[in-house]
Amino acid sequence: MKTPKRLYKFLLLVLFFAVSGIGVTYAQKNSSAQKTKSNAGIKNMIDSKKYVFRAQSVTPLRGTFRQLTSLYDMKVSGDTITTYLPYFGRAYNAPVNPAEGGIRFTSTKSDYSVEEKKKGQWDVIIKPKDTREVQQLILSVFDNGYASLQVTSADRDPISFSGYVSAIGDKKNK
Repeated sequence: MKTPKRLYKFLLLVLFFAVSGIGVTYAQKNSSAQKTKSNAGIKNMIDSKKYVFRAQSVTPLRGTFRQLTSLYDMKVSGDTITTYLPYFGRAYNAPVNPAEGGIRFTSTKSDYSVEEKKKGQWDVIIKPKDTREVQQLILSVFDNGYASLQVTSADRDPISFSGYVSAIGDKKNK
């Protein structure tokens, strides 16, 4: 009489692990399908030049890491690049108007190139031609949407931002 109970418990245990294994396999397949879809979405945004980089933290060359509490971003919309970013660090030439501080400009003439790095990472290199303040912007985007932006200026120390990239008009951007 004890043998059938043990057998019954053993069969239940085997059935439990079999069902759990199927669930894990299904979740892994679903996850990889979503990742492929995410890769294609990020790649399409970068290639179509229609996205927003939202900065969440900043690391100046000669300073400490800071979390940003206000909304700062860089919008890429076709041939127009608009930046509204803070600046912390050493500036070799101060602006005449203090309200013009930070990294704020709109560029309609720039070189835009995309380099695919490792699987799931892209480097977007932007060189604005119609602004003197910024020489180059390098945006490194990962397949999960997280990104980092390095800004190289003519008369300021370099600065880096961390945040995420999303489509223009996405609810996260409002």
